[in-house]
Amino acid sequence: METQNKIALVTGGSRGLGKNAALKIAGKGIDVIVTYQSKREDAEHTVEEIKKLGANAAALQLNVADTKSFDSFFLEIKSVLKSVFNKDKFDFLINNAGVGAHASFAETTEEQFDNLVNIHFKGAFFLTQKALGLLNDGAAIINISTGLARFSLPGYAAYASMKAAMETLTKYQAKELGSRGIRSNIVAPGAIETDFSGGAVRDNADLNKIIASQTALGRVGLPDDIGGVIAFLCTEDARWINAQRIEASGGMFL
Repeated sequence: METQNKIALVTGGSRGLGKNAALKIAGKGIDVIVTYQSKREDAEHTVEEIKKLGANAAALQLNVADTKSFDSFFLEIKSVLKSVFNKDKFDFLINNAGVGAHASFAETTEEQFDNLVNIHFKGAFFLTQKALGLLNDGAAIINISTGLARFSLPGYAAYASMKAAMETLTKYQAKELGSRGIRSNIVAPGAIETDFSGGAVRDNADLNKIIASQTALGRVGLPDDIGGVIAFLCTEDARWINAQRIEASGGMFL
């Protein structure tokens, strides 16, 4: 029997923020495809959790830094859409996959820079471009930025610059894809307790305390604080929100 559920593709959906978003999206009655780079077991566990919520799900391997792999990846997506979901197209693309890098501007290497640009900007740019043929009209793109594109903390010059580029790209996507009814927005989390950047925010008590003291709501963010914002942008209630940067930071550095 064909389901009428819409479908979201969440990159980096096997753990952390991406997993939380995938579960919150599933909670809205939307089916989910998650991608993982290396942690297949984590991704399959996420798929099982999504199914327990009553939505359908699948997991596919993807290295967002490798743009040459995107054509074959979307052939896989086409096949999975047909075999698992009985659909030809999907409705939401969440460009979440990412890595952290902490290095001062003076010490950032070209290799670190290239890795960040490939994952956070070039990868997201061309993955979305390649996805256009498989996105339904009226679809939505949700990119992920960072509070660090608004305020500056030493050590994130390259990373935050890629995210600022994504914020600009989001506006261009909204402008150029609006004729198809496709919205594009970007969510900017503040500091979050995940294993991102080696789990620094979660595991370093001093850092955690400093961030909490600079946040209006008095604590550090959790994946649970962000996933629901992403899920909301996949709903009909968000249909008139377009080209926006939505910061979810609890009020950091106000």
